[in-house]
Amino acid sequence: MPIENLRIVVLASLMAALMAVGAYLHIPLGPVPIVLTNLFVLLAGLLLGSRWGAISTGIYLLIGAIGMPVFYGGKGGLAHILGPTGGYLFGYVLCALFTGFLSKRFHYYLIGEIIAVVTGSLIIYSLGVPWLKVITNMSWNKAFVAGMIPFLLGDTIKAAVAIVLARAVRPMLQRQGIHK
Repeated sequence: MPIENLRIVVLASLMAALMAVGAYLHIPLGPVPIVLTNLFVLLAGLLLGSRWGAISTGIYLLIGAIGMPVFYGGKGGLAHILGPTGGYLFGYVLCALFTGFLSKRFHYYLIGEIIAVVTGSLIIYSLGVPWLKVITNMSWNKAFVAGMIPFLLGDTIKAAVAIVLARAVRPMLQRQGIHK
């Protein structure tokens, strides 16, 4: 395996590990907790691109699905993936995919990265809120209040941090021949 391929595999695994760490740092808030995982999902898309960002997120979900305690509160298993937060978890894969795609499409200009992280965050909500509604039998209003509204400010801050981190780390990855 060429060294460049090994490096991207290691980085994808590292991002999956950071997603797990982000889940441990959680604040319980009804059926959906506040976590830092989405910060690292956005960062995976920005740094690793659409393909490897999605792979990294998929690794995180796979590890959780087989029962490793990588989700908020040290939880894991299929029951957790299929629970109230399952839509958000599946949204992570599409978030990383589209964040990476849009970031590259806009040539990593700041405005493009802002569009990428906003789109990625909206993708998470677009899967998470309807899933939450169906699983918990909430009304649409309650699902938005429980699954989106309290998170908007924090997710805006996490998206901004992801952009700042990506712009700081990307030159280092370019020097290593990982990010083009």
